[in-house]
Amino acid sequence: MRWDSLRLDASQADGSPGSGAGAPALFERDAVARTFDTPGFRGMTFYEVHARSIINQVPPASRMAFRWTINPYRGCSHSCSYCFARNTHKYLDMDSGHDFNSRIVVKMNAPQLARKELAAPKWQGEHVAMGTNVDCYQRAEGRYRLMPGIIEALRDAANPFSILTKGTLILRDLDLLAQAAEVTDVGLNVSVGFVDKEISRSVEPGTPSPERRLGVCAALNERGLRCGVLMGPVLPFLTDSPAQLEQTVRLAAEAGAAHVTPIVLHLRPGAREWFLQWLGENFPDLLDAYRGMYGRSAYAPKAYQAQIAEQIRELARRYRVGQATPGQARRIEPRAPQPQRGTRPEPPPEPEPVQLSLL
Repeated sequence: MRWDSLRLDASQADGSPGSGAGAPALFERDAVARTFDTPGFRGMTFYEVHARSIINQVPPASRMAFRWTINPYRGCSHSCSYCFARNTHKYLDMDSGHDFNSRIVVKMNAPQLARKELAAPKWQGEHVAMGTNVDCYQRAEGRYRLMPGIIEALRDAANPFSILTKGTLILRDLDLLAQAAEVTDVGLNVSVGFVDKEISRSVEPGTPSPERRLGVCAALNERGLRCGVLMGPVLPFLTDSPAQLEQTVRLAAEAGAAHVTPIVLHLRPGAREWFLQWLGENFPDLLDAYRGMYGRSAYAPKAYQAQIAEQIRELARRYRVGQATPGQARRIEPRAPQPQRGTRPEPPPEPEPVQLSLL
């Protein structure tokens, strides 16, 4: 692995200078590899590292609706065949398949770095998104418990943030999230692209079931923490029938989802090879259809994406659930100005009927 070129000092393993000259340093020291002989972690290796920074800027050319992210882990035990982040593991001389699923980089100093960087004079208090690369509530979080410290740092800085997750472990931090929501804007979304249990067990085998994820959405909303559903990915020819789309939107509505946002499968390098391998093993008759639909592009045709969006829009109307675009789902609206001390706040307005934020 390329750990030598990822050190802060870019020095060789024997301590002499010169190794990895000119390469960006991501970690402060060599990784310590650990394995745990417990059922939940069997077959996995964790590389405990000290990161150089933790609040990372999104490249300007990105389609993301946010500028800053925190990712305490690299690699993900959810093992989703379609995960767009798979190719990032190649930067560490690991493969984008089994290594991505089972060799997890843990940034041990993430909470301390978050607190330090949030307090830096140059930091402008912008929205920080989490769960944007790999899931911050994957199984490793149950052991390493990095998220409580990160949320506490964001809470204490009154810094707006959002979390996207497939993990039920987020409910462990319910009290912290509620505390943060009292002082800043907190945006929460669960990822549920479909509710077909058999397909879920096959294509995203390390995740909690879609039913359990929708249960997380319900629990967050019941606590007063506004949570939506990112309905992604919609898998062409597998989970995109009218009946399947309707079932997913209906169950999201029953979970009290603040919005339902469709995201059609996209196949970037790394994910493309791994997903097509999964498809060939499980649905070989669909390989030609996928190659015809995606060709050399990472994205499905715009007409198909528009068709799915329109179907979800109509279902959102039918089941009276708000809906947002992917950007809107991650964006946090500015907080209303607080009344000056000693003044009486205006009474809240009368509740409005359910409103739809449509594509």
